[in-house]
Amino acid sequence: MSTLLQLRAFVAVVETGSFTSASRELGLSQPAVSRAVAALEKELALPLLVRERGGVSLTEAGELALGHAREAVSHLTAMRKDVAALAGSLTGTLTLASLPSVTGTLVAPHVREFRERHPAVAVRLLEGSEEEVRDWLDRGAAEAGVVSLPVKGLQSAVLGDQDMVAVVPADSRLAGWDVVDYVELAKEPFVRSTGGCADAFTPVAQSIGVDFDVAFEARGLSAVLEIVRAGLGVSILPSAGLPDLPDGVVIRPLTPTTVRNLGVAVSASASAPARAFLQQIAELGL
Repeated sequence: MSTLLQLRAFVAVVETGSFTSASRELGLSQPAVSRAVAALEKELALPLLVRERGGVSLTEAGELALGHAREAVSHLTAMRKDVAALAGSLTGTLTLASLPSVTGTLVAPHVREFRERHPAVAVRLLEGSEEEVRDWLDRGAAEAGVVSLPVKGLQSAVLGDQDMVAVVPADSRLAGWDVVDYVELAKEPFVRSTGGCADAFTPVAQSIGVDFDVAFEARGLSAVLEIVRAGLGVSILPSAGLPDLPDGVVIRPLTPTTVRNLGVAVSASASAPARAFLQQIAELGL
């Protein structure tokens, strides 16, 4: 019967791309990882990996086995954590996926509170776009993640809201306006953040028939601000969580008013630490 070590080793090798990287990830020697994967292949009677000088690739059997292995690792790990929780002390690791624009403002205070409540739980933080967060939740790479609300198919709790603002060069015609509307903003080259902010304002733009002329795309908020500072376009970003505005950039309120509703969602196989974090978000949001 396959062991948790064998399954974890197989998944780690695939996700890190090599036996060497997997051994560092798991805290094991490379020979130990190799033996674990070989034992799993022997049990299944088919090779799961193609060993190459540049790394590894999955065989057809490996493709089939990977999803089952990930699910089994998730469930076995959750079982161990849940049983340990019965002893009165929550243990394990909480893997939390966040959006760069909210980590420092909305997420960090909750993580600090969670660590005070559950000091034996290690917290691993990932940052990415909202699309990446949803993918990590679906694959089990993260157990809890920040997403826009409403969200379907996942249990969630309200984290907070972000007002969206117009970001324009200080010497642009829009900089002197008290409020900037979508129609006027759309007359300028647009810099779109790929970190998930567009999910908040795109439906609003579509509802009033506005189509932005996207000239640039950048993931990080700082990169968007630098492009705007150079006078190459305008953007829409969340007011909370913005880095210090560089000289030459100003923000203005938007009309129609645009708010990004954010929550924390947990995966279907969420462990006890993830469920405890979700419960904390729900409690403090009341």
